[in-house]
Amino acid sequence: MPQIRVVLAEDGDLLRAGVLALLEAYDDIDVVATATSLPELLTAVDEHRPDVLLTDIRMPPDFTDEGIRAAGELRRTHPDIGVVALTQYSDVEYALDLVRDGSDGRGYLLKERVADVDELVAALRTVAGGGSVIDQIVVDALVATSTRRRDSLLDRLTPRELEVLGMVARGMTNAAIAAELVITDRAVEKHVSSILTKLDLPSDAPVHRRVAATLVFLSEAGVGGGVAPRR
Repeated sequence: MPQIRVVLAEDGDLLRAGVLALLEAYDDIDVVATATSLPELLTAVDEHRPDVLLTDIRMPPDFTDEGIRAAGELRRTHPDIGVVALTQYSDVEYALDLVRDGSDGRGYLLKERVADVDELVAALRTVAGGGSVIDQIVVDALVATSTRRRDSLLDRLTPRELEVLGMVARGMTNAAIAAELVITDRAVEKHVSSILTKLDLPSDAPVHRRVAATLVFLSEAGVGGGVAPRR
C-alpha cells in the first residue's frame, strides 16, 4: 500500500498528540510535520509537500476559519494536495466554503470522528486519491432542514432517491452507493440521473462537481428552515 504523507495542523496539544498516536498504528500513514497555526501550516506544506493536510478549522492567529482559508490557498498553489478539515461544529457554511471550488481532494469531518480512527484513516485515503468525504451529520442536517420546507423540491424525490442524494452529498461514488444499498451500479446511475433531473442540477458534472452542486442545493433549499448559523 503506498505511503500517504500527512501534515497535521492542530493547536490543541492533547488532540494533536492523540491523533498522532492513533495514526502511528497505520503503516500507510506518515505524519511528516505538525503545525499549530496558519503560518506554520503553510510553511510545513511548502517544505514537505504532503499528500494530505489534516487540519483544524479554527486556529491561531485569529481562531476563525484558518483551515478553510488554507484549503482555498492550496487549491491555487498546490492543487494536488488534499485537505481534510476537522471541526467540532457541524457548520454548513464551512462545508460549503471547503468545496466551493470543487470537492475533489477535500474532506470535512467532525472531531468526534477521531474516536473512530478507521473512519478518519479511510477519509485520508479517499482524499489522497482525489475523492471527497463530507460528514454524514452535516449532510443529514441539510436534508432534514430542506425536507421540512413546505415548498421543497426534495418533495419530488422518492424515499430511495432521498437516501441516494444523501450519499452523493457525502462524496460517495456510484460503486460505493451500490455496495451500501446492495443494488447494481446501473440502478444507482438511474437514481442519480432521476435526482439530478428533478432538482434541475447538471447531469453531466463529474463526481466532485456533483457533490458541490448537491451541497449548495441542499443549503439553499434549507434557507429559513433552521440550519444553524456559523458560530
